[in-house]
Amino acid sequence: MKAAIIGVGKVGSLRLKILEKFKEIKKIYLVDKDRKKLSLYPSYESFSCYTLLKNKVDFVIISTPTSSHFEIAKFFLKNKIPTLVEKPLASSLKETNYLFNLSKKNKTLLFVGHTERYNCAYQKIRKIIHQPYFIECHRLSPYPYRSLDISVILDLMIHDLDLILELVKKREIKRIEAIGAKVLSSHFDIANARIVFKEGLIANLVASRISKEKMRKLRIFSSSDYISLDLAQQKIEIYKKRRKKIQYKCLSCKNEPLEEELKDFLNQMKKKRFNWNSLERACLALKLALKIQKIIEKK
Repeated sequence: MKAAIIGVGKVGSLRLKILEKFKEIKKIYLVDKDRKKLSLYPSYESFSCYTLLKNKVDFVIISTPTSSHFEIAKFFLKNKIPTLVEKPLASSLKETNYLFNLSKKNKTLLFVGHTERYNCAYQKIRKIIHQPYFIECHRLSPYPYRSLDISVILDLMIHDLDLILELVKKREIKRIEAIGAKVLSSHFDIANARIVFKEGLIANLVASRISKEKMRKLRIFSSSDYISLDLAQQKIEIYKKRRKKIQYKCLSCKNEPLEEELKDFLNQMKKKRFNWNSLERACLALKLALKIQKIIEKK
C-alpha cells in the first residue's frame, strides 16, 4: 500500500514512526506547506500541496491544524480515498455532519484519531464498569506551542469526553456547568466541566495546557467499586467492597495506542467493514465539546 501523512509537525512525525513499522506499506509520501519541516525527511518523496496525491495513495493521515481538517478531508473523501483525521474531526458541527454524510455516501472510510480508546489500561476496565455514579477526569499538559487554533476543550478534554460517552452507555444529559480561562493563547487554555446525567451520574472534567507536569487520570466510582486509571503510566488500581472489607488490586500493562489505532484503521480499510459507531461516537464527543465551549463563552 501507499500512504501519505499531511502535516509533519509533532503528531505527524509520531504517525510516521508508527507507519514505518507496517511491512505492507511500501511507500509513504509527506505533505507540508513548510519546506523546512519536509527537509528533515530527505529520504521521503514530499509535496507542498495535498491535491497532488490524488492518484498516488491508498489512504491518507491528516495531522494538520484543526481549521484545515474539513477542506483536506473533503477532498480525499470525494475522491474515495480512506482518511484518518486527528481529533477533533472539524471546527464545527456543520463541517462534521458534512464529512460524516460524505463518508457514508461514497462508502469511504473516515476515521477519527481518538487514540485513548486504544490505551490498554482503558481497554482492561471498560467492560467491567457497571452503572458508575461519579467519573472524574484530569488531563493536564505543559504549554504545547501547537494546536493553538483550538481551545483546550477540543485539544485535550475531548479525549475524556469520548471515553465517558462509552462508559455512560447513552444516558441523557440533564445539565452542564462549565468554566474556563484564556491564559497564554486566544482560546481557553484551562477548563472545568461538570456534566449531570439523568439517573444521577455526574462527570467532572478538568483540562489544562498550562500545567508544569503531564497528567492523564480517570477515576470511576460505583456502588461497590472504585477504579483509578493512570492512562499515561498505563496503571490501574481497583478497590472493591466485599462484605465488610476492601479488596485492592493493582494492574499494569504496556502498549502503543497509536500503533493499535493504526492497526484498526488499516484492518477496517482492507476488509471494507467500516465501524460507523466509532465515527458516530467521535462526532458526539465533538458535539459535546463544542457545547461545553459555548457555555464557557457565554460566561
